[in-house]
Amino acid sequence: MLAACGLIGAALAQAQAEDIAIGMNMPLTGAFAASGTYVADGARIAIDEINAKGGVLGGKTLTLILEDNKSNPTEAATVTEKLIVRDKVPVILGAWGSSLTLAAMPKLMQYQVPMVVETSGANKITESGNPFIFRIAATQVIEAAGFEEKLDQFNIRKIDFLAINNDWGLNTVNQFGKTMKDHGIEVGLVELMDQASQDVSAQLSKLKSSDADTLIVTTAVEQLTLVLKQAAALGIDKQIITTGGSQNPDQLVAQAGSAAENTVHLVFFAPWDPDSTAFPEKTRGFIEAWKAKGFDFAGLTESFRGYDGVQVIASAIERAGSTEPDAIREALWNTRVDVLNGAVSFDKSGPEGAESAQSRPNVYFAKISGGKIEVLK
Repeated sequence: MLAACGLIGAALAQAQAEDIAIGMNMPLTGAFAASGTYVADGARIAIDEINAKGGVLGGKTLTLILEDNKSNPTEAATVTEKLIVRDKVPVILGAWGSSLTLAAMPKLMQYQVPMVVETSGANKITESGNPFIFRIAATQVIEAAGFEEKLDQFNIRKIDFLAINNDWGLNTVNQFGKTMKDHGIEVGLVELMDQASQDVSAQLSKLKSSDADTLIVTTAVEQLTLVLKQAAALGIDKQIITTGGSQNPDQLVAQAGSAAENTVHLVFFAPWDPDSTAFPEKTRGFIEAWKAKGFDFAGLTESFRGYDGVQVIASAIERAGSTEPDAIREALWNTRVDVLNGAVSFDKSGPEGAESAQSRPNVYFAKISGGKIEVLK
């Protein structure tokens, strides 16, 4: 009897000590590597913070199984399947870019595992009838609505677009173009660029000859740095506003220098002015944790996404009382948690009976002025 009790006790202790793995599908190489790495670093900080406070489900430790999707949609689908089949993760965080997330989505349906979407903004991610998608990132509809609230500050008469040629860029052009037209603002040229393009001087030369006063640019920070430098070299003198929240204004100041001056950037986290954020003390705490790791301040506008995503997942696991994918998915629908961007809860989006989940993130605008970052009020 005592031996049996000892075995039972040992089994319980082992069960309590088991790790709970969260899968993470992120671009760590390729065109979006800088952004993906920042997001992964933010996720690690959240993991450390949660575990330091006792973990989840009575002391179980969270771990992160991180896979590189190489900024490639085919690889994003492969990575999703690998995390589910090989690593047996009950929930995934990913996959940064919209094309990457869209490629992963059929695998979520096939294996019925939920994914928290931390960055991707294409509208169709939550409109295509995938009930395993829980997005905490802003759609282009939400971005355009945030832009609309600040529209009077920009005095736009006519607008052109320069966008990455993928789901993210094309959706942005369509949604922001509609918003501009609704306000009687003329939409001019739309120029597209491949994600790997290093030279966009041909597109910029066309845009320079346009009579538009404002240029909206949508791409990741690596390519945006090149765009700003090449625009300055061509003498383009237009108001430049970027979308998508993946621009890292501090990185632009460091790498593009004066070419970034007076540009405005739509972001979802404002570390330069913690009091302007939803939860200032949370913001300050995260900034301190980020600095303690020795990470570059510029990464904060991306890294918060990974931090918030892990916090949402941990809250759902705790609410579910289980590590079963179905239980976590059900718990995500009922999740209410305060994170760096704001209070997360989910609304239904998409076809009835197969709805995805969408939160409503806060939107900020940051202007580079005198080499400093100013949050527009």
